[in-house]
Amino acid sequence: MRDVIRALIRTLEEDRAVVFCQIVETRGSTPQKAGAAMLVLPDGGQVGTLGGGCVENEVRRDALRRLHEPGPSVHSFLLDHDDAWADGLVCGGRMTVVVEALRGEAPLAYFRALAATMDRGGGFTEAVVVSPESPELGRRALFDADGRREAGGASLEARPAPLSERPRPRVERGVAWLPSPPTVRLVIAGAGHVGREVAALAGRVDFDVWVIDDRRRLADAERFPDAGRILVGPIAETLASIGIDANTYILIVTRGHGHDRDALGVAAPTAASYVGLIGSRRKIRMIFEALRERGVSEEALARVSAPVGLDIGSRTVPEIAVSVVAQLIARRNLGAGREPS
Repeated sequence: MRDVIRALIRTLEEDRAVVFCQIVETRGSTPQKAGAAMLVLPDGGQVGTLGGGCVENEVRRDALRRLHEPGPSVHSFLLDHDDAWADGLVCGGRMTVVVEALRGEAPLAYFRALAATMDRGGGFTEAVVVSPESPELGRRALFDADGRREAGGASLEARPAPLSERPRPRVERGVAWLPSPPTVRLVIAGAGHVGREVAALAGRVDFDVWVIDDRRRLADAERFPDAGRILVGPIAETLASIGIDANTYILIVTRGHGHDRDALGVAAPTAASYVGLIGSRRKIRMIFEALRERGVSEEALARVSAPVGLDIGSRTVPEIAVSVVAQLIARRNLGAGREPS
């Protein structure tokens, strides 16, 4: 989504028309969910996706026709017809998409505000008027994580639920409410093979990746191009020096038991929503016993995911990284206690 919004802003700054296409409602099984967006550029190029296949092609064709026509349109798709079968999209669901050609200062101001809110990482909710009968069809409003209005021209009586209540996308009284949760910072303690693979995958699925290691030759930007921050220093001490809150996940994948133990001793009692420790059950048992002797509480240790990752029979480092990042996504999207085993 960030890439779509950045490309949209660049095109508007060049005073060129561009078509913004966004899924505002889904029902059943669909290739993308509400909030997904696609940009159709004046040269026919595309940024982002609505899930590919026949739906995306149809929306794209309409977008190119509407490139120089003012006003939004709403499209609904049932994904079980013959065309969907031919394109491999027999999902059995429904999608509603808003398509609008944009140009000028008014949309530029709104999407700049949206980009700034995204960059802050605190989460937000967008409201989009989707009723075809409304004179405000396509108008938007932007709200912060607590439901306070920040930007947009839509006239709305209702306000969104705070993101702390984990609201889901919905359409009510002709308005689509599209919550976007806060960005989760993933702190990877350990810049070895597993840490590197996890960082690459996690960065692609919108985690704000930080890496900690005491080996400068490993903890560098060349090995971790997607990391937001790379911190070089004693692992446990460095981990203790950063601010850790409920939007922080900590993954401990250091090179040795002693580093793992010390890092977990720092991480387990914090407010981090996820703390994961890699290793065998024997190693984990030994580390837990050592931390109990140091006074770390049972409550803190009970929060630790160990062994880390989903059980998919992983053997290689890339497979381990997939299992770990899948668990991180499940924790972020579903909440504690709801991710698969």
